[in-house]
Amino acid sequence: MTNAPVTGVLLAGGQSRRMGGGDKGLLPLAGKPMLQHVIDRLRPQVAAIVLNANGDPARFQGFGLPVVADTIAGQVGPLAGVLAGMRWSLAQAPHRPWVVTAAGDAPLLPRDLVDRLLAAVEDGAGRIALARSNGELHPVIGLWPVALAADLEAALGEGVRKVLDWSNRHGSVGVDFPSERLGGIEIDPFFNANTPQELDKLRRQLAPSRP
Repeated sequence: MTNAPVTGVLLAGGQSRRMGGGDKGLLPLAGKPMLQHVIDRLRPQVAAIVLNANGDPARFQGFGLPVVADTIAGQVGPLAGVLAGMRWSLAQAPHRPWVVTAAGDAPLLPRDLVDRLLAAVEDGAGRIALARSNGELHPVIGLWPVALAADLEAALGEGVRKVLDWSNRHGSVGVDFPSERLGGIEIDPFFNANTPQELDKLRRQLAPSRP
């Protein structure tokens, strides 16, 4: 953990249909749950981490982190997780102006994610910074001002569901991240395994590169 004015929010509540259901972040990868890889990468970059997931929070007990459910009912998508993280941070650490969100199935999360996203908003390019790699935006991986919590809640109440439909209202900027080299090949730093085949591929690539 650092003194960065940022709360980390891991979006771990996806339904993982292509993986066969259940919590994808709990699947084993290189000797530990996939979610633990994400936590290990994000923890040094933020002041605190909270997990966003619905259902029984006991299944995440082993990670020793607060678990917060969506404050908007009905499984309405990742913006509800962003809002839940904002509300938690406002209640627990109102002095922190930012939350950073990351997918719970992105085990190669860049170790300089927060620094680079903060630099983008401090330059005045936008109020919201979203990660981008290989020309593709990753809307669930971004930096959000908690001052927009009420606006986001109202937008969700109006039926807004797509991240970019809301973030673009407030001036969002894409921040580019380079590929990571693993097992002799270049791989997207935001690669997430959506199928058993993709998970097997990731396991092969991580096996020689980590203890």
